[in-house]
Amino acid sequence: MKQLILSIACCVCASAIYAQNSTSKAPTMDGYRVDTTISGKKAINFQKDTLASSSKQGGYISIGSGGVVVSNKKKDSLAPKRFHVHFISLDLGVNALNDRTDYSSAGAQQYLQVPGDRKNGNLFSMRTSKSINVNIWPVLFDYTLFKSKGQKILLYSGVGMQFYNFRFTKNISYLNTTSPMVIEDSVSFSKNKLAFAYASIPLMLNFKTRMAKGFWLVYGVGAIGGYAFDTWTKQISDERGKQKNHDQFNFQRFNLNLSGEIGIENYIRLYATYQVTNMYQNSLVQNPYCIGIRFLGI
Repeated sequence: MKQLILSIACCVCASAIYAQNSTSKAPTMDGYRVDTTISGKKAINFQKDTLASSSKQGGYISIGSGGVVVSNKKKDSLAPKRFHVHFISLDLGVNALNDRTDYSSAGAQQYLQVPGDRKNGNLFSMRTSKSINVNIWPVLFDYTLFKSKGQKILLYSGVGMQFYNFRFTKNISYLNTTSPMVIEDSVSFSKNKLAFAYASIPLMLNFKTRMAKGFWLVYGVGAIGGYAFDTWTKQISDERGKQKNHDQFNFQRFNLNLSGEIGIENYIRLYATYQVTNMYQNSLVQNPYCIGIRFLGI
């Protein structure tokens, strides 16, 4: 009987010692130690036990809304998402031309088939309010380079289309018969437009600085490269009615723009672009620039 009591006492003591040791260690699950600490986002970490008690390294599996992450370092919460995709952004502005042509050059004299006293920049005067620039960005994506409570730095790119419309006040016409040229037409146009459509890719560096609670100053710079997949003129007159002429004429297929933006996030944002490449392959030197409002920007 004494031996039985002694055996039971030994078992009780052993159980107590085991329980005490167990409370000092996290419970195990198939060789993994369970970390039940949840910080911010829901996550459960399992640390693999190692045979060497002096080693603190182990494998961690983080399970949360972002998926399963395996790491050799413990994380209190899942890593912040750095990559984002945005759908539909729109620019609406006006165009103008920086005309740097030497109208006394042989190329300009040959290209402009108009009277000599009209071979100057005034020949391309425009109705600025009707010279519209529209940019449509169906998909944009950004990558967070830096983020703090008061500052964000993003790099973003995407794909889109840029449309340039130039409304001329003079009755000029672009022709591409035996050779490209500009003539002064014999009819009066109620609408005389030159238009471009580009498939474009932007690469922008975007900054966001906290000005106050809920107010972020947004500003950025970058470049936009494009390929002109269509160029055309549209003219309306009483004599000829509505006419469209799709042709490359004498224009470059590729363009490169410098671009900038500034505004208050979720309130208003302005953009501007300047085309550093010449519109023309030769003869004239004209660089379009635009300014307008950006809707739904990054």
